[in-house]
Amino acid sequence: MSPLTLALPSKGRLMEQAEALFARAGLNIRRIGSERGYRGIMEEAGIEVAFLSASEIAQSLKDGAVDLGVTGEDLLREAMPPEDPRTQVLLRMGFGPADVVVAVPECWLDVATMADLDEVAVAYHQRHARRLRVATKYIGLTRRFFAAKGVTGYRIVESLGATEGAPATGTAEVIVDITTTGSTLKANHLKILDDGVILKSQAVLAATKMAAAHPSTAALIAKLSAAL
Repeated sequence: MSPLTLALPSKGRLMEQAEALFARAGLNIRRIGSERGYRGIMEEAGIEVAFLSASEIAQSLKDGAVDLGVTGEDLLREAMPPEDPRTQVLLRMGFGPADVVVAVPECWLDVATMADLDEVAVAYHQRHARRLRVATKYIGLTRRFFAAKGVTGYRIVESLGATEGAPATGTAEVIVDITTTGSTLKANHLKILDDGVILKSQAVLAATKMAAAHPSTAALIAKLSAAL
């Protein structure tokens, strides 16, 4: 049976916290080649390691290019919904918390819920002959959430920079973004809708359907769970 490949974040706080958890579990990761190399091995578990960006990990799990991966649940769910049979979350790892939220300008005093937003979207279209704009990097999550809430009168503006600044610069009226404390939203005079939390995210260990049933995966989960 060929060894599994585990994808880990290649840089940043998520990488540091993931490697610290694996070390506490007695699972040391040795990079192959240089210290900045993108391949490694976890000898105690007999698992090969690939170092990728967090967003690449989510996409690689979706494509089946890796067997296991540590990434943010927000990125995993952006790539595919929970009901997608190709992957499953095996372990929530207790670090990297953040919420994906719908936020509107604070001056929209009568807008507190997604239902209110739907009414505003209808009125906005009637007044301006165009749809309400929603700036986001989370296109899949936004579309699924808005559909579940019955909000249809909008269009997505893909955000390539600081999403929270979109309403102030006039590129969008509403945003869907990730937040940890909400302070950046407040600094930009935005508020989260009462029912506008799309996902409460954290770092997760996810696996393809086949890898989830692999004997090495069960042993890995047991060691990590004991270290949490």
